This record gives sequence, structure tokens and C-alpha cells, in this order.
Amino acid sequence: MELEYDLLVVSAADAGDDDPLFRAGTAAFEAGDTAAQAAALKGHASAVLRYVSDRFAVSSRGAACLPTQVGDATIGEREGVPYANLLLDWTCPERVDEHVVRSGLFPDGEGYVKGTKTIVTYEIDGRSGSAALDAANPSFSTAQAWYERFGEFFLLGAEHLLTGIDHILFLLALIAGSRRLREIVLAATSFTLAHSVTFLLAALGLVEVPGAIVEPIIALSIAVVAGWHLWGIWRRGEHATDLETAGRGHFGLDQAGWIRLGVVFCFGLVHGLGFAGALGIDEAWSWTLLWSLLVFNVGIEVVQLTIIALVFPLLFVLRRRAPKAGLWATGAVSAGVSIMGLIWFVQRISGS
Repeated sequence: MELEYDLLVVSAADAGDDDPLFRAGTAAFEAGDTAAQAAALKGHASAVLRYVSDRFAVSSRGAACLPTQVGDATIGEREGVPYANLLLDWTCPERVDEHVVRSGLFPDGEGYVKGTKTIVTYEIDGRSGSAALDAANPSFSTAQAWYERFGEFFLLGAEHLLTGIDHILFLLALIAGSRRLREIVLAATSFTLAHSVTFLLAALGLVEVPGAIVEPIIALSIAVVAGWHLWGIWRRGEHATDLETAGRGHFGLDQAGWIRLGVVFCFGLVHGLGFAGALGIDEAWSWTLLWSLLVFNVGIEVVQLTIIALVFPLLFVLRRRAPKAGLWATGAVSAGVSIMGLIWFVQRISGS
């Protein structure tokens, strides 16, 4: 199990009324001392195991499987955040074909986090797959139908984009800077293809880039794509939305359109790494896991296309009926998005 270290420390200490665990664990966290973090968990292993086993359970035919910890907890890192790695071995009363896994880790009632998602990948007695657990869907059976598992990942992908303000702003910057419907469709397609490639490679553990690099670049991509439209307005004024007649080729794009498409594709590669980091899966290849990841990605794309379908027609009508107002509106949106992207870039570079 991979559990966010500081959250595990405060939750386990609170649940077990173990103040020494809280003091030792938080001091090690604030110091960034991984050895001290591991030592804090080792020194209070019973409290940590009790917290985890009370809230994450495996059962077979209604009978609880008993967990034991194998070795000491170790400390890893995900997107610059320390994670506690626990290896637990559940012993079940008898060998059966179906197991039920239930998670109530880090519930809203603790008051530390909201809307916890637990991603489970499993291979038990010839059955393998993935599931996303939360308060609304706290358990799953290894015998459940494939479409039930995939439905959870679809909703997880849709929710991730809706709650990811940086990706929403990037999409708004794309929409504001697109001069024709074909441009936003091609830009969205390019972005989708790019982030799908790196998302799958990173989530399957084939590519690994530190979050300290990925997150600032995502912020910078938002500022650059939004700033691109502002630069076009400054350079061409009221003609910023006109296509250049010279050099137009396939798909009706001019040179500026093709360059923008290439920039979007490159930034899409980086955004894919961010999607994978948010999902938190780092497992070896399996077809079931691959399909789960693809369905998560489809959830992202459905929300993305829905936003385009809602926003771009309004922008198109505004540009047709009041070109100057349309230019000012897209300029204002791009300026706000660009400023926000630069603020995030500085914050993520400085670690604040």
C-alpha cells in the first residue's frame, strides 16, 4: 500500500491517541528526513497497522481475512510528496474464487482531507483488474463485471478534469486562441493524442519524470498558450482572427496555425504526465489495467469535448455579431489565464 505520509501520520496518531507518533512523524516530515520518517513509522508500527487494517479490509465469503505487516514501512515519493509504503499480507479462512475489498481510508469525517480516492490494482487467484474506491463506492468484488470497474474509472477521469483548474484554464486558452472550429478540433485532437501517449507510459511505469519538473511546465504551458493569442492581438490587432492566405496547406491551417498545433502537442505530452501522477498508478503492464487507464482517459476527453461544445459556439457567435467585443473578450480571458499560469509557474518553481 502507498499512503501519503503526513496524512497517515496525523490520521493514525489521532485515531490511536498516539501523540508521540504525531510529534515524531510531523517533525520528520517538516525536516524532509526520509530516514526519520521511516523510523517514526517503525517505532509506532502497531498504531499505523491498526489504523490501516481497521479501514482497509479484505474478506472472502463474508469472513474477514487477517492482515499482518511484512517488514518495516519504507518511504517513497510521488510528485515530490513522501509516501509510506506498507507491505501487508492478508490470510483468508479458505481459498475461494471471489474476494471483497473495502476501503474507508482517510474519510471526510476526520477533517483532514475531502473526497479521498483509493486506487486498487489486484491479481488474486487468476483474476486481475483495477478499481477506484471512494465514500460513494467503498468496496468492490473481484468477481464484479468489467463494465462496473470501467464505469468507476470513467467517472474518475471526468471528475479529475472538472476539478483540475489548471487543465481547465489550458483548455480555455486553446478555445480563446482558436480562430476557426477546425483549429480547436485539431488542437484538442493533438492535445488528446499527446497526453494519451505519456499518460499511459507513465501510469504503467514505463516513463518517470519528477513532479517537480512536470508541474511547473504545466503552469508555463498555460501561460504560453494564452500569451500566444495576446501576442497575435498585439501584432495584428483586429485581424488577429484572420487566416493568412499565403502558406495554407492541409486542414486549412496557415503557418501560425501549424506552429500553434505543434506547441500544443508538445505541452500535451507534459500534461499526460500530470494526469498519470494524479491517478497514482505505477504498476507493471496488464491488459486489464491498460483498459482501466484508457477508460479514465475517455472520461477526461468527454468532459473536454463537452466544454468545447458549450463554449466555442458562444465565442463564434460573439465574433460574428460583434467582432471587437469578441476580440476584447478573448483577450481578457487570455490575459487572465496567462497571469494565473505565470503565478503558478513561479510558485511551483519556488516550491511555495
